[in-house]
Amino acid sequence: MSTGELLSIEPQELQFPFELRKQISCSLQLSNKTDDYVAFKVKTTNPKKYCVRPNTGVVMPRSTCDVIVTMQAQREAPQDMQCKDKFLLQSAIASPGATTKDITSDMFNKEAGNRVEECKLRVAYVPPPQPPSPVREGSEEGSSPRASISDNGNINASEFSAASRAYVEPQDNSSEARALISKLTEEKKSAIQQNNKLQQELELLRRESNRSRGGGVSFIYVILVGLLGLLMGYLMKKT
Repeated sequence: MSTGELLSIEPQELQFPFELRKQISCSLQLSNKTDDYVAFKVKTTNPKKYCVRPNTGVVMPRSTCDVIVTMQAQREAPQDMQCKDKFLLQSAIASPGATTKDITSDMFNKEAGNRVEECKLRVAYVPPPQPPSPVREGSEEGSSPRASISDNGNINASEFSAASRAYVEPQDNSSEARALISKLTEEKKSAIQQNNKLQQELELLRRESNRSRGGGVSFIYVILVGLLGLLMGYLMKKT
């Protein structure tokens, strides 16, 4: 923070998260801790590259004002990501109740005997923020163990491997259980089919046995009738 007698400026360095073909903005906060109206004006060494809103204004007593600096989209990255652009913020005491319309260039002219404060601001390019990595949250009950993270943000490899095995093994056991259940189900179906086949064969044997018995009685009956007929014939010849 730059603390002048008229305005306090924060930050002292304009940091732009540099990305190609993208407009990037950062902000300045001007704080007036005096009892006077303070006019300000922002200048830059590369006005075609930057847009400043507002580039002039008045900060009322004991108040603050935000200034937005926007860098136009760049087609090429600078060498070594270094920037030589600079900004100059000038401030001067304005008349009580002054507004932006009352600001003139003569107010910031030192040669005219005006009290003018100047603050130079540097420009720096910084890497763009990285999006957070998605983390799959485990269920509250029965959740798999997670690998611990060390103080420097690195994941412990051995604990990560153990966590991976602990997560995979229940899946393998579940697969074996499903295979065993399927095998037992097939064996049960086969046993039922064999039992039904045996019952059918037993019933067939019973029917054949009954037919055999019925056929035997009829044959004996025929034999007896035949023998009786022969006996009757023999007796009739005798008589």
